[in-house]
Amino acid sequence: MSFALLKTGLAAVAATALTLVAAPNALAATDINYACQADTPLGPQAASLTQTVDATAPATVAPGGALDVVVDPAPSTVPSDVSGFTVKNVNTFTLKVPVPANSTLTGVDLTGGTNLGGTPTWTQDGSLVVVTFPGPIAGGSAFELPTITAHLTAGASGVIESGLYGTSFDDPGLTFTTVASTILGNISAPTSCYPDPNPVLTSTTIG
Repeated sequence: MSFALLKTGLAAVAATALTLVAAPNALAATDINYACQADTPLGPQAASLTQTVDATAPATVAPGGALDVVVDPAPSTVPSDVSGFTVKNVNTFTLKVPVPANSTLTGVDLTGGTNLGGTPTWTQDGSLVVVTFPGPIAGGSAFELPTITAHLTAGASGVIESGLYGTSFDDPGLTFTTVASTILGNISAPTSCYPDPNPVLTSTTIG
């Protein structure tokens, strides 16, 4: 993730459940663009990060039926040097994902993933799914986020659209900390990001 002290890929997402009731609706790979701001001793530093994901979901589901949405992030690499600063590591990641309208969340599976410094976990906080993993991921290292399979039960009617959370630096959908080597020594920069724009990842029609 980037922000004058970083530019890394991260992202991902989720939404839906149990058994596919229609042929998978495979969308083209989507680039998620995040606007980010890091809180550093030199003041706020703005930047961006991009993560490519492949997302699939059924095209249709019966009212009250179960479906799965699967989001598979592409591999990424943490930069070793950004804007003259040596990136030591990135750590303490939190990703928030909204439970889609017209659906009820029944569970989430996190599978795969490499070099994350620990096992990713998820919790539900009201209408949000919160995915966390500890890191650290060293500067210059390759990593891959886990595949996210979200399980949903469809409502009575409408469309189930999965996407990401976050509207501003004060209401972020993605947070993490970057440790960088500077003339001041090692500094930790808490970073807040939100998707800009926030694309629809999958769309399933109930009916």
